[in-house]
Amino acid sequence: MSRPTPLRDVHESLGATLTDFAGWLMPLRYGSESAEHNAVRQAAGLFDLSHMGEIFVTGPQAAEALDYALVGQLSALTPGRARYTMIVNERGGVLDDLIVYRLGDEEFMVVANASNYEKVAAELTDRAKPYDAAVEDRSERYALIAVQGPRAQEILATLTDADLAGLKYYAGLPGLVDGREALIARTGYTGEDGFELFVANQDAVPLWHALTVAGEPYGLLPAGLSSRDTLRLEAGMPLYGNELGAELTPFDAGLGRVVKFDKPGDFVGRSALEAVKDTPPRRRLVGLVARGRRVPRHGYPVTKDGAVVGEVTSGAPSQTLGRPIALAYVDTGAEAGLAVDIRGSQEPVDLVELPFYRRNK
Repeated sequence: MSRPTPLRDVHESLGATLTDFAGWLMPLRYGSESAEHNAVRQAAGLFDLSHMGEIFVTGPQAAEALDYALVGQLSALTPGRARYTMIVNERGGVLDDLIVYRLGDEEFMVVANASNYEKVAAELTDRAKPYDAAVEDRSERYALIAVQGPRAQEILATLTDADLAGLKYYAGLPGLVDGREALIARTGYTGEDGFELFVANQDAVPLWHALTVAGEPYGLLPAGLSSRDTLRLEAGMPLYGNELGAELTPFDAGLGRVVKFDKPGDFVGRSALEAVKDTPPRRRLVGLVARGRRVPRHGYPVTKDGAVVGEVTSGAPSQTLGRPIALAYVDTGAEAGLAVDIRGSQEPVDLVELPFYRRNK
């Protein structure tokens, strides 16, 4: 049975279409998917992300434990900053992609995907055993609400005295939002500016209502998983289970930059990743734009001269580009003359550089 977030009653009152996602009952859409997508691109959207996991790593050797457990160098983070990183297995396969916040000298928060956070917590607990560090899964205590879009800062500024203007991308600070304690993070998964607010479960509903009222004059709309997916796709951001998985390394996904071989000490998966870091992958992750109206979907074959040379991992109509787009793993060297097999019809596509969409800063 799907687990509800603290905002379930709010979603139902708004007429949301609810669906199971990674074992959670989540809003798919509230009305028009395109309206929600466009609101985030042009004004702001309000998201419930309470299904994400929050795992705390604390203690004198918390930084060293994370350096060993993850591919990034988390010890290099200063308090208040965050970093995108990954946890891999001994073979270098991605178990999850993560955002790690350094909250203090000896305190880190690891944010994991909903489908993986229990596995991530177990792996971190095991990998931290040789260190003077404690791992605690606090996911049940937190709700997570995101405000994303070009007007997100204006909206949030009406509810907090925190220095939003001075808050850098991939940074966070504690503050009061509508009088409620929150970790205010300048992070997101839409390709737009925005904030993610970590709050206690009991504060989720009143904070959602306060943000809704504050955002109404600016064009803010509640936004569900459908628009979140099309927004992240336009921004070329990977989704675990589609573009990332235990059979793929960060290098396969074009994200080798997150692997820090020059950090001190060993880390899980280092030998396997070093063995492939200079070898071009058999397939690489690319962006495809359809020439016609038919949409390449997850699992559809990518072809060249009738032969299969890849597979679509994510695809959808792009509201911003006005054409269907897709992410796909395609054989290295196969770049021109591509098509996607859509129910037996070879639909031509163009390979493009990622991301499909980049906001004006």
